[in-house]
Amino acid sequence: MERALTPLINADLSRKMVFLSGPRQAGKTTLARTLAQNRADAQVLNWDIVADRRVILDQSWSPAARLVVPDELHKMKNWKGWLKGVFDGRPNGQALLVTGSARLDTFPQSGESLAGRYFSWRLHPITVNEWVTTSGATPEAALARLIERGGFPEPFLADRPEDAQRWRQLYLEGMIRDDILEFSRVGELRAMRVFVDMLRSRVGSTLSLASLARDLQVSPTTLGRYLEILEALFIVFTVRPFHRNIARALLKEPKVYFYDTGLVQGDEGARFENACATALLRHAHFLQDSAGRAVSLNYIRDKEGREIDFALCENDEPLGFAECKLSDPAVPPFLAAVAARFPNAGASLLVRHLRQPEQRGRVQVERAADWLARLSA
Repeated sequence: MERALTPLINADLSRKMVFLSGPRQAGKTTLARTLAQNRADAQVLNWDIVADRRVILDQSWSPAARLVVPDELHKMKNWKGWLKGVFDGRPNGQALLVTGSARLDTFPQSGESLAGRYFSWRLHPITVNEWVTTSGATPEAALARLIERGGFPEPFLADRPEDAQRWRQLYLEGMIRDDILEFSRVGELRAMRVFVDMLRSRVGSTLSLASLARDLQVSPTTLGRYLEILEALFIVFTVRPFHRNIARALLKEPKVYFYDTGLVQGDEGARFENACATALLRHAHFLQDSAGRAVSLNYIRDKEGREIDFALCENDEPLGFAECKLSDPAVPPFLAAVAARFPNAGASLLVRHLRQPEQRGRVQVERAADWLARLSA
């Protein structure tokens, strides 16, 4: 399937270098090869392949190539300085697409600046919106498949659920064995694996690192570093509480979700909430990457412990609120109260199994699949 970002990245390549990051096996290489098909003598080079690495280091790709794709380039020492030289000295009409399975800003490298030379995109797993748009499936069918399989292309498109499960087991083991090892020591891998397993059963709950650290017999500081590694590798993402005082928000406990909904261990409600979280994060990232908007995904919690699952915010102002429910269409009083407090922000109760959408005060009660299908990406 052609990914929704393909034409947007293709347009940006005619103006600047493009950075494409995202989880491993989310489809970055496939997207790059799709773009390469339409550009003469294009070359896709993977740093992890010895022969390709030699070409990268020697800069011996064809000068006639209309597109050069260095994949996993962040693993090269001083890659920023190298890339700056390549971009500034490239032949006229040669485009550069740099892809990587880790956030490029997490690798401390040289002080070379690439400012003004690139656009950045993040490729997420498949969402309800993308599958509906590319396949013609109904929103309900897309959401059901996403909750069952997760959004990564291979398990999502697999013929059998068993094939998806086999893929996921190998995927998780490979990430812990190979990718995480780039950031941590061999002796920490077992603790990291246990930490990941603990997070899989805590999706949607506020996360107390101090409590988990006691269970793992490590310091909270060490566990915080583990969480940063998992975020840098696009394995999990955190959603922090909304507060106009940013410092206070950072001190409060985050919630953790997985990029791969299939990794969630829990009931249908937990998997459904994770699927909504991934769709909203992709929506926020799309608005950041395509329009430069300062959009963030948060949640709301008051002193009495009442919560709203998600708040989409921009420049410290809420754009909209969303609460996820499996089948109960009753509007929570806290959601109604917050919607009344912020009348310029939309408020939606997203119900997985809903007979009839309706408007209740300032809150729109909607079928979750239909609502997710209307997001930007």
